[in-house]
Amino acid sequence: MKHFKLNIKLKFALLLASIFLMQSCSDFLEQEPGTQTSITEQLKNKAGVLQAMRGLYGEVEAAVRFAPYATYADLQGGNIKFTPTISTSSATNGQIAVKDNTFGIYNFNDVAEESNLSSFYSDCYDIINQTNLFLEFADALPDATLAEKHQIKAEALTIRAYAHFLLSEIYAQNYGYTADASHLGIVYNKASINEKLTYPARETVANTYAFIINDIKEAIDLYSNTALLDGPTYSYFNKVSAKALLARVYLSKKDWRNAYDTADDIIANSGVSLVASDNYVAQWEQPDLPISEILLEFSIPRSNDGAASGSMSAAYGYTTNTSYGYYSASNDLVNLYESSDIRKQLFLTKSIPTLVNLQLTPMNYNFTKKFQNNPGYVAFRLSEQYLIRAEAAIGLNNADQARADINVIRARAKATLLTNNTNIADALFLERRKELCFEGHLFFDIARNKKDVSRNDGCISLICSMAYPSLKYVMPIPRKNITLNSNLAQNESY
Repeated sequence: MKHFKLNIKLKFALLLASIFLMQSCSDFLEQEPGTQTSITEQLKNKAGVLQAMRGLYGEVEAAVRFAPYATYADLQGGNIKFTPTISTSSATNGQIAVKDNTFGIYNFNDVAEESNLSSFYSDCYDIINQTNLFLEFADALPDATLAEKHQIKAEALTIRAYAHFLLSEIYAQNYGYTADASHLGIVYNKASINEKLTYPARETVANTYAFIINDIKEAIDLYSNTALLDGPTYSYFNKVSAKALLARVYLSKKDWRNAYDTADDIIANSGVSLVASDNYVAQWEQPDLPISEILLEFSIPRSNDGAASGSMSAAYGYTTNTSYGYYSASNDLVNLYESSDIRKQLFLTKSIPTLVNLQLTPMNYNFTKKFQNNPGYVAFRLSEQYLIRAEAAIGLNNADQARADINVIRARAKATLLTNNTNIADALFLERRKELCFEGHLFFDIARNKKDVSRNDGCISLICSMAYPSLKYVMPIPRKNITLNSNLAQNESY
């Protein structure tokens, strides 16, 4: 909630400066280079590896759930706006203001010295380092079966690819920015600090994507039906969710044939079905459980008595007029839905006193029902695969298939069906915006499609519009990482 502060402080480590392995979701072991004995002890048997892997998933969940990353794509793209400040001061109560941890992001003017996403950058590389440790130790486990070793490696490879992909979306221009994707990508780490200390340079985007794809494909070949960790199976990567990641990567690369085939395989063979129209809203409203078409949702942290200690409701939740999240839906988004569209029922409209011309004035805000009641971070769900297949079909000059896939989503939403292929690419873009809102896609969709940023309702940024291409479509590499690694080139304009 808005005025709620987590009492757990995350410890962040600089890339190539330190190692830490999480011992559990709330207790982790921090290691400096040169103290590898404890790491070796931790990873010497299956029980230690699985304990560390549970911690790794907890760290992945924290990295993607916390703002500003969790809201980055929707904030930059214009799906969300800030809610009024809650304060005991009459001068600031009800005021609309940019939150401190998004000021640079929101104004497309982040600074490398104090980047809003510096912790996210370090978190991702720490996650990557941990996956590399698992990969280096897995084969030597004396008490694990071959299938279990393969499963450990498969999940580690997928998480490594996932973290690198998230970094590439934030810190590298989209794949099509240059004709041959020769522009700067990211550092791709394939060995842990435990093995050696190196100072690598950034790969090209072409190489970055090749490494991501290779990791996922290797993982898919290793996955077995062996469940390693307790808890909901939708909380951990498996072969299906690894394929969902691969489909998204192929889409970002505009590798239409592979994007189409991978999404098509998931739709046909995952065993997961789209939620029916009559259950769609209720599925999103249910507490503590994800929508049934989920392919991967990372479990939220809970205390020993089962109470949630953090969820997406911190950003989007609404409890009362004095307890709500930082963000509500912009009218730019809400007005895209037809009145018959059941997705419009996913907005919880509340009148909140807002400071207008120094007077508190009731104004309506639309909170999403997707993220109420202890929601987790939606990483992948089946709806996205239909929309990936549709976009790939357009790239393959199969507009009829694209229209059919879009209409599957629109029919479920009880929206008007498309009857022809006129402006099919624009129709798909808007369908993704409506169906996948608040799930971290919009700004990356804008960049991939080489569109301009246009934020209207609720925009209080110094820059509400931005023409593509722009150097500000990517974030600065945090200065502390540039200082640490002399081979790490900064993004232009920072």
